[in-house]
Amino acid sequence: METFDWAAFWAAIGTFLTTYDAPFRIVGVIIGAMLLRVILVAIIRRVVDRVVSGVKKSQNVDDTVELNASPLYAVRVVQRTRTMGSVLNNLVTWGIVSVAFVLILGELNFSVTALIASAGILGAALGFGAQNVVKDMLNGLFMVFEDQLGVGDIVELQSTQGPVGGVVETVGVRVTQVRDVGGTLWYVRNGEIINVGNKSQGWARVIIDIPAPYSSDVDAVQQVLLDTAQAMADEPEYKRKVLEKPEVWGIESISAEALVIRLVMKVRTADQFDIARVLRLRLKLALDQMGVAVPSLNRVVMDGLASPSPKSGSRRPSAAPPEDSDL
Repeated sequence: METFDWAAFWAAIGTFLTTYDAPFRIVGVIIGAMLLRVILVAIIRRVVDRVVSGVKKSQNVDDTVELNASPLYAVRVVQRTRTMGSVLNNLVTWGIVSVAFVLILGELNFSVTALIASAGILGAALGFGAQNVVKDMLNGLFMVFEDQLGVGDIVELQSTQGPVGGVVETVGVRVTQVRDVGGTLWYVRNGEIINVGNKSQGWARVIIDIPAPYSSDVDAVQQVLLDTAQAMADEPEYKRKVLEKPEVWGIESISAEALVIRLVMKVRTADQFDIARVLRLRLKLALDQMGVAVPSLNRVVMDGLASPSPKSGSRRPSAAPPEDSDL
C-alpha cells in the first residue's frame, strides 16, 4: 500500500502559491477592501441609528414622523445626522476604492511612485476640467456642515440650470437628489446650487386669501373665518401641529370684484400643505352656511361695441370698402 506523499503535496501547493502569488494578493486586497467598507458602513449606520433612537427616546415617540410635534432642534438633529451618515458613506466608499486601486496597481508591478508623479502632472493638466468636481464636493460639504438642507427636507433650489423643488432624498458629496411632487427624481450638482430655500426648518405659515363681496358684512365674515380656523386648531389631530392661534390680518387687497381677506395660521413644517387643504374646505363650507358667495375674480368687461344712438347722426363704418370704391 502506497503512502500519500505529503511532502510532495505541500511542495506543489507552495509552487502553486508562488506562481500565482500576485493574483491571490489582488483578490485579498479586493476582499479586504469590501470587508473594511462593510465594517465602516455598519459603524456609521449604528452611530446614526443610536443618535436617532436617542432623540426618539428623549421625545417619547416611536416614529420619526412624530418628531414634527417635538421641539424643532430634535427634528434637525435627526435630519442632519442622517445626512451626515449619507455623506460619510460616500466618502468611505470612494476612499477605500482609491486605496485598493493603488494597492492593486502595486501588485501588478506598476510603479506607484511614478504613478503619483504622473498623477501630479496629469492633475495640473486636468486642473481646469476637474475644478467643477472640486467645486461640487466643497459646496456639498459646506451645505451639510452649515445645515442648509438634510435628508427629508422640503426645499426649493435655485441652480444655474433652473429651479428645482421637492423632497431631498440623498445628499451626496457631488450630487443632491431631489424628488419633486410629480415623482421625478432630480440630480442637482452641488456646485450649481446658488440659493437654497428650506421649507422644513423652523416653522411654516398657512396663508389663505378669501374674496368676499362688497355687500357682505366684513366683520362677520372675518369672525366666521377665525372661528372656523380656531375650531380646527383645537382638534386633537391638529392641536400638536399648530404652533400659534390663527389670525385674521384683515383686508389684504381691494379689487373691482371683491374684498380679499387674509387668514394665517402658524404650523409646523411639512404639515402646512395638508392643513391648508383641510382648512380651505372648512372655510368654504362655513361661508356657504353663512350665505356668503365667493365672487369670481376673473370677470372680463368689454365696452364700446354697442351701435351709436340714432340721434348722434353718426354712422358706424363698414367692415370693408365697397367694391367700386376708389380707395
